[in-house]
Amino acid sequence: MSGSSPFKMRLVHLDLKGAPPKVCYLSEIFPLFRALGANGVLIEYEDMFPYEGHLRLLRAKHAYSPSEIKEILHLATLNELEVIPLVQTFGHMEFVLKHEALAHLREVARFPNTLNPHKEESLALVRAMIDQVMELHPGARWLHVGCDEVYYLGEGETSRQWLQQEPNSKAELCLSHMEAVASHVRARYPTTTPLMWDDMLRDIPEDQLSGSRVPQLVEPVLWDYGADLDLHGKALLVEKYRKSGFSWLWAASAFKGATGVNQSLTPIEHHLRNHLQWLQVAGSVPADTLRGIILTGWQRYDHFSVLCELLPVGIPSLAVCLQVLLHGDFAENVKARVENFLGISSLEEMSFRSEGAGSFPGSNILALVTQVSLHLCSSVDALLERDRYVTGWFSPYHRRRKLIHPVMIEHIQPQALSLLARWSALAGELEAALQRVFYPDTVEEWLEENVHPSLRRLQALLQDLGEAARPRQDSGQDS
Repeated sequence: MSGSSPFKMRLVHLDLKGAPPKVCYLSEIFPLFRALGANGVLIEYEDMFPYEGHLRLLRAKHAYSPSEIKEILHLATLNELEVIPLVQTFGHMEFVLKHEALAHLREVARFPNTLNPHKEESLALVRAMIDQVMELHPGARWLHVGCDEVYYLGEGETSRQWLQQEPNSKAELCLSHMEAVASHVRARYPTTTPLMWDDMLRDIPEDQLSGSRVPQLVEPVLWDYGADLDLHGKALLVEKYRKSGFSWLWAASAFKGATGVNQSLTPIEHHLRNHLQWLQVAGSVPADTLRGIILTGWQRYDHFSVLCELLPVGIPSLAVCLQVLLHGDFAENVKARVENFLGISSLEEMSFRSEGAGSFPGSNILALVTQVSLHLCSSVDALLERDRYVTGWFSPYHRRRKLIHPVMIEHIQPQALSLLARWSALAGELEAALQRVFYPDTVEEWLEENVHPSLRRLQALLQDLGEAARPRQDSGQDS
């Protein structure tokens, strides 16, 4: 299946800290992942994992049950997808450290991002999380332990005091925690290799890296989601890691969730270029260097941010990216293969505008989200901010005072009613489509962020029109 791809492992990342799909949707989408060229999934459970005992408070309301985790693993096996679980163990610990009972383990008391690496209880917490995840993933060949974007490390009071002592450094603080976490994985699960995002390692000098045990314990994942990679810089970084003692490296690209914190539609061209660039990187380094690539599909930038593109919306981009990795380019025959897999006539954005565009699981969500994203806000803006009758005879000044020439109601009200009816009907369709794939909190959040504000603007206009239409009791123009 891999053809001539330099990436023997091609993992699709499922970021469950936002809009986690129901298992029934995964049963529909896993066969497509495999058909498109994936042979694994990296599952970032976050608060969707069914933590037990003293960790039970970490569970989200709709967290998967242990039996659902087993079903996901079974579905992956059926589709020849290797599962690698991801557990954050240093940075991006908001879903853990936001809880009052665990807030004392923060590096900086005000911020729930980063774990305090000095406390034995911090390491005990991380070990317990890893052990519970591994218990439900017996035989996993890799476990991703996160460790990216460890913001504010060194800024906690204990760290400040520790850093004042020679020769302590922030790099040493970082490496020591990474080593402790990875050592636990290696000791407890000898056949499991820890993976780790590489950004915290990039600026650590080669001699300091090689002087630690981290290169013997982990395989770093070099991530870059840009459309224009620094190819020479990547080659130098790979060389540095190899000289430091890392046996294998991984790459990480992005098929969605990397171009805007509140992005609703996936810019396929950006992600296509990202993958073509990673192919160039792979071609410029020794053949036995990169074990695989993780196609990340971020759903939130962090635990507290809004949702970016939903998984069904990103599927066409994923299809393009996987096929590019498989075939090495995006020639017309590759584009035709992608369109065939997705059941669409053309990959151009126009083809996603009508309901039923495509036959892949969730294609109706893509069609409806595209309509909302491209036309809902703009159509309401056109009425409220550019229509001559509204701007000329029912401005904010008029609306506050409930003033209107009665004839103008006949110009404005039918337009507003028609627009509201049209978008309310589409919102109802979208809500039903989302409910089939996602849990209620995701449906509520996406509609509240992307649909309801525009509908409320129309409803408010109609309410003001109704009030302004009533006969006035007072006299004078300015009341």
